[in-house]
Amino acid sequence: MTTRLTTVRAGALTTVQDAGRPGHAHLGVPRSGALDAPAMRLANRLLGNDPDTAVLETTLTGCTLRPDRDVAAVVGGAPCAVTVDGRPAAWGAPVRVPAGSVLDVGTATGGVRSYVAVAGGIAAEPVLGSRSTDLLSGLGPTPLRDGDVLAVGAPARPAPPPVAAPWPGPPAELVLPVRPGPRADWFTPAALRTLTSAAYRVSPHSNRIGLRTEGPPLQRLSTGELPSEGMVLGAVQVPPDGRPVIFLHDHPTTGGYPVVAVVPEPALAAAAQAVAGTPVRFTLA
Repeated sequence: MTTRLTTVRAGALTTVQDAGRPGHAHLGVPRSGALDAPAMRLANRLLGNDPDTAVLETTLTGCTLRPDRDVAAVVGGAPCAVTVDGRPAAWGAPVRVPAGSVLDVGTATGGVRSYVAVAGGIAAEPVLGSRSTDLLSGLGPTPLRDGDVLAVGAPARPAPPPVAAPWPGPPAELVLPVRPGPRADWFTPAALRTLTSAAYRVSPHSNRIGLRTEGPPLQRLSTGELPSEGMVLGAVQVPPDGRPVIFLHDHPTTGGYPVVAVVPEPALAAAAQAVAGTPVRFTLA
């Protein structure tokens, strides 16, 4: 029989995520996938899952789930309180959730996104080879709502003995290495110096599509219109207000604002856990 998880409390935004859909940008399909991929993979490894098995990604307020059969679960990523039927349970390590019990993933006490992995993974229907929810295109499962029921896959192998693992803490300061973008010459030399020397901070208007920043605007040298062109993960696009926006996993595949720089993908996991107001610095890679 298939194990099922009932969503008792969906939280602010809880989505199914795995490694995403790379390679479909020419079709207009964003990459999607877990914003903090290292956290997703570590949670899966602790359960004996394949690293990119589908998990739940919560946003700030966690979620609450009830399995109809015994399951093993790991809650990692952003630190939070974890309980099973109201009793404290381990964060960042495997816990047993008996059939009919309630696993509560609490509000993040640091960082933004927690990851809930279960042995066997979330068995949503794949679309273009991925089970990920894509908020921009609408592909994949819809964000969780109270009462939704999720199927759990059969574990690929026996779960390893419960162990704890070191988890990176949320960034007190977000330091993002950048390489020059294809439209760096659309900005004044002073703007390029500002990008790598000024203090920015994470805007509360950030989401899975892009991390918005607050700080000094970047002055453009060219005031012409830019035809839409391809966008990549980590592109630092500059809209008319001059404040840099870092494209994350649900970003559009094309855009008409100039890209002043690009953040290498390995540096983006920390951006997934940077709360609003976190200081941001851009450094030349």
